[in-house]
Amino acid sequence: MNSSPEDRRSAHVGLAYDERMCLHATPDGESHPENPERIRAIWRKLEAEGIPDRCILLKIKEAEDAIIASVHTRNHIKLIRNISSKKFDSRRLMIASKLNSIYFNEGSSKAAYLAAGTVIEATENVANGNLDSAIAVVRPPGHHAEANEAMGFCLFNNVAIAASYLLNERAELSMRRILIVDWDVHHGNGTQNMFYSDPRVLYFSVHRFDFGSFYPAGSDGSHCMIGEDQGVGYNINVPWEHGQCGDADYLAVWDHILIPVAEAYNPDIILISAGFDAAMGDPLGGCCVTPYGYSVMLKRLMKFADGKIVLALEGGYNLNSLANSVFACAKTLLEGSPIVGNFEGRPFESTWRVINEVRNELKTYWPVFSIDLPEEILISNVERYPIQAGINSSSDSDVEKDLEPSNAINFSSNNDVGDLILPLSKLNVDDGDSGELSHLRSQQNQPGTSEAYENSKEVTTETCNDLFHWRSSLSKIDVWYGSYGSNMWKPRFLCYIEGGKVEGMTKPCRGAMDKTPPKDIIWKSVPHRLFFARSYSNTWGHGGVAFLNPQSNINDKSYMCIYRITLEQFNDLLIQENATTEQFESPLVDSRDIEFLVKSSFMSVESIKGGWYSNILYLGEQDGIPILTMTCSLSDVEKFKSGELPVCAPPKAYENTLLKGLLEGTELSSEEAIGYLKDAVARNL
Repeated sequence: MNSSPEDRRSAHVGLAYDERMCLHATPDGESHPENPERIRAIWRKLEAEGIPDRCILLKIKEAEDAIIASVHTRNHIKLIRNISSKKFDSRRLMIASKLNSIYFNEGSSKAAYLAAGTVIEATENVANGNLDSAIAVVRPPGHHAEANEAMGFCLFNNVAIAASYLLNERAELSMRRILIVDWDVHHGNGTQNMFYSDPRVLYFSVHRFDFGSFYPAGSDGSHCMIGEDQGVGYNINVPWEHGQCGDADYLAVWDHILIPVAEAYNPDIILISAGFDAAMGDPLGGCCVTPYGYSVMLKRLMKFADGKIVLALEGGYNLNSLANSVFACAKTLLEGSPIVGNFEGRPFESTWRVINEVRNELKTYWPVFSIDLPEEILISNVERYPIQAGINSSSDSDVEKDLEPSNAINFSSNNDVGDLILPLSKLNVDDGDSGELSHLRSQQNQPGTSEAYENSKEVTTETCNDLFHWRSSLSKIDVWYGSYGSNMWKPRFLCYIEGGKVEGMTKPCRGAMDKTPPKDIIWKSVPHRLFFARSYSNTWGHGGVAFLNPQSNINDKSYMCIYRITLEQFNDLLIQENATTEQFESPLVDSRDIEFLVKSSFMSVESIKGGWYSNILYLGEQDGIPILTMTCSLSDVEKFKSGELPVCAPPKAYENTLLKGLLEGTELSSEEAIGYLKDAVARNL
């Protein structure tokens, strides 16, 4: 490619690539999306366009253990250093099978050390002024790797290692404020956790979240996860509710979240976890960002930190879109302007909703977010997305920890996995009909592959209409939802409606699709036994949570706060309470089920069988409107009685939440409320 002298003057862009990183491959040559051809395709494209001739090629060396140890544990470093040695030949497959979306071979150690070392080298040269900016074409990727665990195709957390190196080993370079921008389609859980309490690093991630069901799943990628201690406010997540987000959506986030906060933060250097799996056609991401979109996103960041930017490759699994997107970014760094292109379409309606949620969550820490977005932007500049994503929340019923690691890898529910991946990991594919409960991160949905991007959009109009038909019809039906647990306290209950969390909760709720608050609130008592069971919940930690014995007894009395909500909201509440990520084309409870409940008093919901609160109770009427609650099954009660399932006192934070509800809603004194809960703990079932 010919370039003008004007183009060539900005030749202080570093470029790093080493063929030895291709040594990391599947053990027996099985197909896998994270394979050596990813970086080879990038390099071929860059060479064809003459990019290496215009850049400063960096010398590559392996990272040192002492530097890696700033973010990774000694045991993890030891594992990655030795996993490719002969003494691990017989155990390599077994070790990989116990990790989350990981494979190892004889070249994995070398590639991992080279990838980390490459990003360190690029970052150091930009920080010390030898380079204006740099691109590190590396693999394996890094942003999912935790301090003590490889996961999500990632062995070492390359960007986190480089950031920590600048902060702790090269303090003389005065890189005191580091902005990490993670535009990979998956949330960078590892990077977030490594700097969660460190204000020297502002971590920003825009990613598919799909109400907690998209890899790495759970609530880590929620907008409510904003950091802790000194780092509170320095962790920013922008969680897409669904796929198909494109240039317009990302640039709206740049305009209204990232750019304003970057101006306020004033970073000394920017490290980009540059995954390109949100690109058009990527089989795992299901989004629609174009090479032009990436180049504009990058250009808008170049005005910060005197242009000190390092792009480190993360994901990206469509070889054409990957190579073209990296080329677009390289050209932008070299020439100081985006590639030629234009935007089409408008942001989704959900994009504006997410932007507002993020700004509201962070406005206490970033005053720039205190200004409401203009109403005309929110109303007129919108596209509608016609598919409801699955909901995954933090509930009282989040299932207990399973200490056994899982080798089952569930790919994105919007992208069915074909034969491409199955031979490698014996994957457990989520085809949208599994209905499995959300367990530990290692058991949740993984980055998906597909028969390509088009499959991610093959949801029929009939299906979309069905989804919204039941929501529309049930939004016109009112029910009373009876709460006897933490939801007795209204702020806690509103987490299920509006999203978020209250004091004591470790995980936020996603909220219902209809965020309208309850129309009325009444307190009652019911002739059912309150008790506490299970021994651990992801929301409250160690201790039991509240259940109601499904069988009534005239000698029992439990207090209940009942909320008048719609049957649609009740269904969303039921989904969240049972921590399921399945997408439902029909409601879990509809008007016909209520007719059945009136006659039978309780009903088990088969679609969520196995959930802690899958049994619906009918408790009569109030003002002609049915009162419903949810609790465990009768079979679970028998297991609690026999000791097969644990009966356990609630954790302190959970108990305090119940007390707040009782004291604010009933006429009980503090002593009476405490006595009521103690009695529920002490009495045998």
